[in-house]
Amino acid sequence: MTLTLKAIHEARERIGDFIYYSPCPYSETLSRLTGARIFSKFENLQMTGSFKERGALNKLLTLDTNEKSRGVIAASAGNHAQGIAYHAQRLGIKSTIVMPEYTPLIKVANTRQCGAEVIVYGANYDAAYSYAMELQQQIGCVFVHAFNDYDVMAGQGTIGLELLEQVSDMDAVVVPVGGGGLIAGIAVALKEQRPNVRVIGVQSQCVPSMKTSIEEKEIVCLRPEGRTIADGIAVRMPGDLTFPIIQKYVDEIVTADDDEIANAILLLLEAEKTVVEGAGAIALAALLNRSLNLEGRKVVHLLSGGNIDVNMLSVIIRRGLARDGRLVRLRVLLRDQPGALLGRRPR
Repeated sequence: MTLTLKAIHEARERIGDFIYYSPCPYSETLSRLTGARIFSKFENLQMTGSFKERGALNKLLTLDTNEKSRGVIAASAGNHAQGIAYHAQRLGIKSTIVMPEYTPLIKVANTRQCGAEVIVYGANYDAAYSYAMELQQQIGCVFVHAFNDYDVMAGQGTIGLELLEQVSDMDAVVVPVGGGGLIAGIAVALKEQRPNVRVIGVQSQCVPSMKTSIEEKEIVCLRPEGRTIADGIAVRMPGDLTFPIIQKYVDEIVTADDDEIANAILLLLEAEKTVVEGAGAIALAALLNRSLNLEGRKVVHLLSGGNIDVNMLSVIIRRGLARDGRLVRLRVLLRDQPGALLGRRPR
């Protein structure tokens, strides 16, 4: 069994009435800055703030009556969790979500608000995943993987079908990569119909597990080199189902570092008037900072999610303004007496 174009079309039939057909407009500003003709796919405008609900909903709709009655469990750093929780509640299915300790508070809070039982456990996604599998065995519910599942990949692949309608003559698409479910789905949807479209993935420089695995021609588990603001794609090991699909269909995978991602977040906030999380801005970060040979080409980049913690956003804004000389911090030493400030003169 593998992911097929037919499965992606079937997924669209299932989820089409419940998923926002997100816009994909041309950006004059981003085109000028990158040298390519840039179109932005605003998946951060989905109900739960991320593309993840496409795959989550498609998986839930494929469950039979017995499986629905047992409930579902998932491990997620946030966006998959919210997609599962929101649509499980709507469908009357009990959901349990295990989230890593580094998960932004906004994602934990939003998942609970959607009706899921949330368990915060583990220093990374892999630890949360292992604990969720233990609970699944104890409880007997259905495990819904965040990326290593053909139904989930098919749901994410519906983005590719939309892109062919919105920018039918695109030359390339740039996609965030964590475990590979998103880019696998999009790549199959595009390459099976338009094989000449370049599919480029972008990973965090902190944990480029898919890039390394492709280069080594085998699945590799990496130890993250510190924390990353692209927490949604901080996956140490690719899926065994996503990996061969990406080997076959994806043309190139590059990386971006946290400074580049932060700059892209600030640029999107100012230029495009939209809020994205680290993983959602990483495709633009690559377009701005990597040589992808896309000058003059029609390129779509995915704004995959917008669930960023407001404290993190505040730090990114302050640092960006300071770097551009638009924010200055002054320190003045004065005597504790009336008129001391008035008497100060610049040196």
